[in-house]
Amino acid sequence: MTYSSDISHYTILSDVYGYPLEGFTKQLGEALQVFENRNQDAADLFRPFAEFMSSLSLKDQQELFVRSFEVQSVTTIDLGYVLFGDDYKRGELLVQLSREHRAVNNDCGIELADHLANVLRLMPLMEDKALVHELAQKIVWVALGRIIDAFSPKQMALKDDFYKRKLTTLIDRPTENYLIYVKAIEALFVLMERDFGLTHEPEPEKQSDFLKNLHTEIALEG
Repeated sequence: MTYSSDISHYTILSDVYGYPLEGFTKQLGEALQVFENRNQDAADLFRPFAEFMSSLSLKDQQELFVRSFEVQSVTTIDLGYVLFGDDYKRGELLVQLSREHRAVNNDCGIELADHLANVLRLMPLMEDKALVHELAQKIVWVALGRIIDAFSPKQMALKDDFYKRKLTTLIDRPTENYLIYVKAIEALFVLMERDFGLTHEPEPEKQSDFLKNLHTEIALEG
C-alpha cells in the first residue's frame, strides 16, 4: 500500500460532486486549487468544468446536475448502483458504508451511503487506512471508470434511444457542454490514481446493471 496518509483534501472535493447549493461557485474554485496543488493532469481536466459551471447561475448549475445524474440522466453517482445495480451486493455495500458513516458521524443528508459526495467525505474520517485504500481502489475508482464510460458516444446514443422509446416527454438538453460533468469525474479518477498509487486500470467485474438494463429494454422494445 503506497499512498499519502493525508487525504483531507477529499473533504473539499466532495462538495463539487453533490447537488449544487449556495456557494457552489466558491467551492469549485477551492476544488480547482486542490487539483492544481496535487496533480496538474487532474487540474487540466477539472478546469474546463470549473470555468463553465462558474459561469452559470445556481439554478442552471442545479439543472445540469439533475440532468446528468438524476432525471433522464447520463448515469448515476450512487457508486453501489454503478457497480452492482439492484443486486443484493449493493445492499451489502450500503449496510457496510452506513456503518462507517455512523462510526465517524458523517451526515449523509438526503443521499444514500454510497453517493459519491458522501463517500469522498467519509474517506478522510476513517481510521483504518487499509480499509480506506480498499474502498478507494475497489469501489470508488472502479465506479468512476464506469461512470466515465457512460458518457461515451456509444452509451449516450443507447440512452437517448431508450428515453425516446420509454418516455412521452423529454427534458430539453442544452446544446453546449451538456456532458461537462465527465471532466470532473475524469479529474477525480486521475487524482485517485496519484493519491492511492493505483497504477493499473481497474478490471470490470461485470457490466453495470444500469447499462445492461438499457440494452435489454431497447432489445425488447425493438
